[in-house]
Amino acid sequence: MPKYYIWTIGCQMNKAESERLGAFFEQAGYHSTTAAAEADLIVLNSCVVRQSAENRVVNKLNNLKAMKKLHPDKTIALTGCYVNSDTDSLRKKFPHVDFFFKPGARPHWLNNAGWEQVLPLDVSPAVYLPINQGCDNFCSYCIVPYRRGRERSRTVAELVNEVNELVRRGAKEVTLLGQNVDSYGHDLPGRPDLADLLYELNGINGLSRLRFLTNHPKDMSDRLIEAVALLDKVCEQISLPVQSGDNGILELMRRGYTVEHYRRLIDEIRSRIPGVALSTDIIVGFPSESEEQFRRTYDLLSELRFDTVHVAAYSPREGTIAAREMEDNIPPLEKKRRLNMVEQLQENIATEINSRLLGDTVEILVEGRKKGKWQGRTRSDKLVFFSDNENHHGTLVNVKIEKTSPWSLQGRLV
Repeated sequence: MPKYYIWTIGCQMNKAESERLGAFFEQAGYHSTTAAAEADLIVLNSCVVRQSAENRVVNKLNNLKAMKKLHPDKTIALTGCYVNSDTDSLRKKFPHVDFFFKPGARPHWLNNAGWEQVLPLDVSPAVYLPINQGCDNFCSYCIVPYRRGRERSRTVAELVNEVNELVRRGAKEVTLLGQNVDSYGHDLPGRPDLADLLYELNGINGLSRLRFLTNHPKDMSDRLIEAVALLDKVCEQISLPVQSGDNGILELMRRGYTVEHYRRLIDEIRSRIPGVALSTDIIVGFPSESEEQFRRTYDLLSELRFDTVHVAAYSPREGTIAAREMEDNIPPLEKKRRLNMVEQLQENIATEINSRLLGDTVEILVEGRKKGKWQGRTRSDKLVFFSDNENHHGTLVNVKIEKTSPWSLQGRLV
């Protein structure tokens, strides 16, 4: 039986699509392997949201040249956001790659039907489910709309059927994915929204938890906040990228909201969803960002005190508005300094937030083992480890927290 190997980098959407690719290849008669050297088919699922990710993709592709030369019968394919519409240029740059296909697309050289319906046979307790593709916002720094296209939603009925099947195969928690989940359904008949979908999925027997990401502050509705507050299976955890704490930078980023709007939105979420865990994304060193503008971002993070902050240094993405029209004029060392400041601030905040859980008993969904310990996440997305000799994979258990850190919690089974 031929073997396949998939290398994945990037967002949760890429991870979900790689799972479906694996199921698709198995349906086509392939068997999975964890070693590229053993594979007859090698697929790289790429990311170019940051320069660091793109560099890793290029290095991986270049490293495959020697393997292809020694084993010309191996098939190498590239998908993900590195693949643009100019496949001729890609073929010239990487002649050892046999096939290129866009993110979320079906491997066209394998003539098998039913790509959208292919689900992993070996389902994890916590799974990702893409509900819409693409983005219509065109933030000035973001390459995603140029690679994944305009927004396209899957129907409520299709998603309900899919979640039912995932639960039948062992899933307990489903995270709904989209480049902007808040725009879900606007392109469908009747214009259902994300809240409508959550109400439908919340009634599925056997499903324990629901999450969703990523949100856009200008599109998040009161109705969605209400659904999170009311629905018992929807976790009290929201990812809401702010990107900057300065209105001038937000305008240059074409984000479509102000810091004042964002602050009011956070206040509304916290007032209506007690105990909610909030995460955000930050870009430092955006073109023309002054020290004063960066300080406004730093001060906003100090004020709002998120559970998690994902911070990245700006890197220009070819073809985006920022790359075309703005000079990347913040020195790399200054970007690194600002990034380190945000990371240190957030480590201190997370240390304090997590320390409050010491002695508490929390419910976690056990997803697997790591270094001899069971691991899982709370409804608020806190990573928890505990030791026990019994098999707890895929179960909901209560753990009393005995040790805390900024990144995870340790406890004992109750």
